[in-house]
Amino acid sequence: MFTIKRTDATHQDFIALVHLLDQDLAIRDGDDHAFYAQYNTLDTIKHVVIAYQDTIPVGCGAIKHYDNTIMEVKRMFTATAYRGKGIASKILNELEIWTKELSYTSCILETGIKQPEAIALYKKQGYEVIPNYGQYTGLDTSICFKKTL
Repeated sequence: MFTIKRTDATHQDFIALVHLLDQDLAIRDGDDHAFYAQYNTLDTIKHVVIAYQDTIPVGCGAIKHYDNTIMEVKRMFTATAYRGKGIASKILNELEIWTKELSYTSCILETGIKQPEAIALYKKQGYEVIPNYGQYTGLDTSICFKKTL
């Protein structure tokens, strides 16, 4: 049975999944990993979603305040053995619902150009490419997206 749980960044299953995500990103990002890692700390994340297959945590995602109308999607990950089953889409959908419940009107996010699965997911879910924002401005290794909810 597949379930989704809302929690926060202190949840041990989320921390374990983020550890796997960071291992994957270290390989994909190579020398750029340390730069990106500084923007992915958990201390500012208050809204987390964890996906479970039965009792096994298989994916996660989070949203964090960006401005008065925008939440930023962070820490999206699905464990390798569970990819291709629509889990990331369900996580993203839950994050979007939560964003609306919190009275925000859109989501933005950044992903790396070396993450084609993520890029395909965001495009499939209606996210549009936008100019790189904030710390990602001018980086040719990043691609940023936005979706109005």
